[in-house]
Amino acid sequence: MSWILFIALAVLTLGGGLGVVATRNVVHAALALLLSLLAVAGIYLILFAEFLAIVQVLIYGGAITIVLLFAIMLTRTAEYPRITDNRQWPLAAVASVATLAVLAGSFWTKAAVDTQPHNPALTDLANSLFTRWAIPFEIASLVLLVALIGAIIIARESEEGT
Repeated sequence: MSWILFIALAVLTLGGGLGVVATRNVVHAALALLLSLLAVAGIYLILFAEFLAIVQVLIYGGAITIVLLFAIMLTRTAEYPRITDNRQWPLAAVASVATLAVLAGSFWTKAAVDTQPHNPALTDLANSLFTRWAIPFEIASLVLLVALIGAIIIARESEEGT
């Protein structure tokens, strides 16, 4: 049963990722990103990593997606020319396929060499997160907050000026 659930969540993750890069509507891309991030949280639950699943939902699924949606809504699209297809998309496609090949090769090499998976204890992960990584996490959240406040101020100034 867990194998079937994993396949379904993997399909949702990949489908959300493809939706992010394939859609022309940035709001739809943000929602596809949310779908992909929530499916990754489901994969964490299958692996019995409940803490990582909760962090995935709260931080990425919640906070980052909300900040992206606010940034999209506060962007003044009338000031930018209509964006057309980029002529470099074939180069980007080749680069993405090459990246996929390198990642798949490293995954298969690692899987063949490492037969015993390393499972750190949850207490070690929590101690590391709340001691060593607490300050960088708070700095990142402050940077996101400043960016959100800046976007609101820029949007207000344009409304008052018109």
